[in-house]
Amino acid sequence: MDALLAFAAALLTLRLAGRLLARRRETGRPELLAWAAALLCFSLASGALAWGAAWGWSDAAFRAYYLFGGMLTAALLGVGSLLLLGLRWAGPLGIAYAGLAAGLALAAPLTEPVTGQAIPEAGEHLRFLPVRLAAVLGNVLGTLAVVGVAAATLRRRPLGNALIVAGVAVAAVGSWLFGIGVVQSAAALALAAVLLYAGFVVGPRRG
Repeated sequence: MDALLAFAAALLTLRLAGRLLARRRETGRPELLAWAAALLCFSLASGALAWGAAWGWSDAAFRAYYLFGGMLTAALLGVGSLLLLGLRWAGPLGIAYAGLAAGLALAAPLTEPVTGQAIPEAGEHLRFLPVRLAAVLGNVLGTLAVVGVAAATLRRRPLGNALIVAGVAVAAVGSWLFGIGVVQSAAALALAAVLLYAGFVVGPRRG
C-alpha cells in the first residue's frame, strides 16, 4: 500500500508537469518551464519513495530521492518565481545549480550503505560539506524566492500566489514527514503538487 500511494503521487506529479509543459508551448512563458521541471523532480522523488517502499532502500534509490526531492525541487520553484518577474539570469543560474546538484548527489561518498525499509535520514549517510550544504542553500534560497515573489505580486495574483505558498508549505511539511513514513510523505507530495499546479495556472486578477 505504501509503495502504491507513492507511485500514484509520482504519476500525478508527472501528469501535472506535462500539463505545464503544454501550457509553456502555448504561451512561451519561461517560468512555466522551470515550474514543470520542479514538478518533474517531485515526480522522480515520489518514484524513489515508491522504489524504497517496495524493494527496500538502496544507495541508488537514496541518491535519486535526495537529488530530486532534497536538492532540486525548491530551487527550481524559486527559479520559476524569479523568471515570473522577468529576471532572465535566473534561468542559466538554475541550470548551473541543477548540474552542480546532480554532480554532488551522484559523486558524494556515503558514510554508510543505505539499507532497510525506513526512509533514510540524510545526516546518517551524507556529510554536511558539500552536498548537504548545497541542499540547504538551494532549499532556503528557492523558498525565499517563491515567498518573496508571491508577496510582491500578491495584488496582481492573490489566489494563484496563495496556492503557491500553500503548496510550498505542504512540501516543507512533507519533508519533515519523510522521517515518519511513506504514506504521509507521498500524500504530502501529491497535495503540494496539486496546490502548486493550481497556483501556476491561475491567471491574474482582472480589473
